[in-house]
Amino acid sequence: MSTVLAFLFTIGLLVTVHEWGHYRAARACGVKVLRFSIGFGRPLLRWQRGETEFVLALLPLGGYVKMLDEREGPVDPSEHGRAFNRKPLLQRAFVVAAGPAVNLLLAVLLYAAMHLIGIEEALPILGSPQAGSLAADAGLQAGDRVLALHRTEAPAARPEDSTWQPVPSYAELRWQLTEATLDRADLRLRVEGSAGPRELVLPLSRLDASEVDAGLGRRIGLSGPYSAARIGSPRPEGPAARAGLREGDRVLAIDDQPVADAVQLRERIRAAGIEGGMPRALNFRIERDGRELSVRVQPRLGADGGPPVPRIEALVGGVPEQVLLRQGPVDALRKGVERTVEVAVLSLRMLGRMLIGEASLKNLSGPLTIADAAGQTARSGLIPFLGFLALVSVSLGVLNLLPLPMLDGGHLVYYIVEGFTGRPISEAWLDRLQRGGLAIMVLMMSLAFYNDLARLLGQY
Repeated sequence: MSTVLAFLFTIGLLVTVHEWGHYRAARACGVKVLRFSIGFGRPLLRWQRGETEFVLALLPLGGYVKMLDEREGPVDPSEHGRAFNRKPLLQRAFVVAAGPAVNLLLAVLLYAAMHLIGIEEALPILGSPQAGSLAADAGLQAGDRVLALHRTEAPAARPEDSTWQPVPSYAELRWQLTEATLDRADLRLRVEGSAGPRELVLPLSRLDASEVDAGLGRRIGLSGPYSAARIGSPRPEGPAARAGLREGDRVLAIDDQPVADAVQLRERIRAAGIEGGMPRALNFRIERDGRELSVRVQPRLGADGGPPVPRIEALVGGVPEQVLLRQGPVDALRKGVERTVEVAVLSLRMLGRMLIGEASLKNLSGPLTIADAAGQTARSGLIPFLGFLALVSVSLGVLNLLPLPMLDGGHLVYYIVEGFTGRPISEAWLDRLQRGGLAIMVLMMSLAFYNDLARLLGQY
């Protein structure tokens, strides 16, 4: 239920904001607005305010603002001056662009609010890189903290060189990895850890831009932020509890092989061999209250929709070390603008790469993925949910500005053509373009829905 409510709130808010932008711009230009509808289909609630009817309809996936327009029906001669089609070109373009513009403005305010309240994020301390991966071959190790980075195409950098960009959080590191992979650029990292301070190069240019999707981190070999190899909440009567493991125990080694972090702990447990139809017992060396103890654990076979693997039936891993990032009002607003621009540009680049086949079509998401993300972020707290709202608001604004018929961007293209030719596009061509735009939108929605189902079924 929380997922459904979060999804309805998200769509309702962002659609209302988008249509409110069209509505206010139309009113400012003297256009008569006949109806302001949130949703499509049968009206659930309607009320009249002045000359505009406000409607809440059955299907919440969209909305519209119906304006007085001679192309949609007869208009009384006394109201010709208030018809949308009679307005000057720049005013019509302003009304159309106002919807996406307000979505982008909302994203700026949401990102600014996040930075003003304070964002608690994991520090850029790395978990164990996967063996044989780019990260492992580059020399990264569990516990390494990324201090700064820069693109290798930049001039050779000195410690004080401005080309080095500080990395305050793991989220920022992930963002930079995505952008660098899209650009086929290598990253030079400045890190410190058990091997001491050093610089190394992460050769992201070896990856194809089509590999930029939710699994990019795994392809690079980064499993996520560092999490200590601790035992948490053993299941009653499970292997961990039967062996005497307790919440908070830190695992130092398994079968005399050191364990660096939670990633290695999970790998060692799952790698336990099968003897006589059951997993081999493992010798844990743990630290508890400052003392080292030896514990023998007999895993069980278990499965989560895949082949059975050895499990100890306890949570594995501690909470990654966090940092609170907070800005003053002016800096928060600047950060809001910067992040909105970055997300919008990245979205456009991803769409362009998908169009020419250089990025995976798996990145296209539909309502099921949005609903799932809405529920998860809402349960995680205010800041994650604000970030999700901002991301979807940017996506909605960018999508509507695409030069496709049926979208706001398509209408803006019509107006650009009208500005150069001095006359509007003919009704016959408008009909053809609208049909083509409808076909493209149906194709995109079908692909997005297929990706949603594939994610839910575990195929991606």
